[in-house]
Amino acid sequence: MYRDDKEDTTIYKVVVNHEEQYSIWPADRENALGWRDAGKSGLKAECLEYIKEVWTDMRPLSLRKKMEEAAFNSN
Repeated sequence: MYRDDKEDTTIYKVVVNHEEQYSIWPADRENALGWRDAGKSGLKAECLEYIKEVWTDMRPLSLRKKMEEAAFNSN
């Protein structure tokens, strides 16, 4: 039986990095270096739905700041 054939009952947590980029991680594992808990956990679909709702701007934080700075300086 392939892993995809089984229902995924893993509990995940939503994690976020310093660039405000989101991902999911198994809840029972320590976060990867540079990632912190975003405060949501559950089944994979629930976590992905949460990310879809909160991560509305896919640009990294540093890029958003540079673009805002450039727009401010051009005025």
